Amino acid sequence: MPELPEVEVVRRGLQRHLAGRTITAVRVHHPRAVRRHQAGAGDLTAPLLGARIEGTDRRGKYLWLRLDTGEALVVHLGMSGQMLLGPVPREDHVRIAALLDDGTAVSFVDQRTFGGWMLTEVTEVDGSVLPVPVAHIARDPLDPLFDRDAVVNVLRHKHSEIKRQLLDQSVVSGIGNIYADEALWRAKVNGARIAEKLSRPKLAELLDHAADVMREALSQGGTSFDSLYVNVNGESGYFDRSLDAYGRDGRPCRRCGAVMRREKFMNRSSFYCPKCQPRPRGISVR
Repeated sequence: MPELPEVEVVRRGLQRHLAGRTITAVRVHHPRAVRRHQAGAGDLTAPLLGARIEGTDRRGKYLWLRLDTGEALVVHLGMSGQMLLGPVPREDHVRIAALLDDGTAVSFVDQRTFGGWMLTEVTEVDGSVLPVPVAHIARDPLDPLFDRDAVVNVLRHKHSEIKRQLLDQSVVSGIGNIYADEALWRAKVNGARIAEKLSRPKLAELLDHAADVMREALSQGGTSFDSLYVNVNGESGYFDRSLDAYGRDGRPCRRCGAVMRREKFMNRSSFYCPKCQPRPRGISVR
C-alpha cells in the first residue's frame, strides 16, 4: 500500500496541475470506486460539475482536493490506486474519469479497485480543516504541527509492541510497514519490544528516524516495488534501492553484517537484524 511519501508525491503533482482549475466533466466507470460515498455515483458526480479546485491537502496516507463548495474530495489510493494526468496505459483500469476546464484529463486508475473517491464535508480539528472521515487520523511526522513529545507521552502508556503502535493511525499517521521497519532498524529497536518499556529518548529517536527516512524517500519519489506506485505522470520512485531493512531478508545487515530476518507480524512481514535489533525475551511472534 502507498505510504506517506508515495501519497505526498501524488499530492504535490496534483497541486501543481489541478489548483485553480474547474471540473467540467466526471464519469464513474466502476461502482466500487465510489463505494465509500454511500449516496452513490450520481450524488458524487453532480456536485463536482463546475466545482473549482482550490488546492490539495494530506493527512498521513489520505489526500484530498479542496473545493470552492466548501467540501473535500477525498482520494484513497488503497493498494494500487493511481491519479494520472493525460493518457493512461490501461483504459480498462480507469475507474473514475474527470475533465478540467483547461482540457486536462484526470483519471483514477486502480487495478484492484481497493481505493476510490468520496465527497465529504469538512471539520476543524486542533486548528486543521479536515474531511470528516479523516478527522480521527493523528498528525504525521512531516506535519509542521506534529508534536513529537506528545506522541512519546502516548507511547509511554501503550502496553503493546512498538511496531503495532507505529502502524496505529490514531497514534501517529503515515508510517506504514516499510517505513516502520526502516525507522526501527535505524534506531536499533526490535518491533516486538513493548512501547512503554522504551525510554523517552529512544522513542523520540525512533520518531525522528521515521521522519528522516520518509523525507529521504520523498526526495527520491517514494518507494516503488512495481509499476503500481507512480506519480501523476506515471513515473516510479526509486527509494527501494536505499532500503536498509524492508525486503532484505537473507542478506547481510548493512551495519553489522548479520543475516537479516523476516517474520510475520499483523498479517504483514517484519524485516530486522537479529544482532542489531535483538528480539525481547519471552515475546512470541504474532
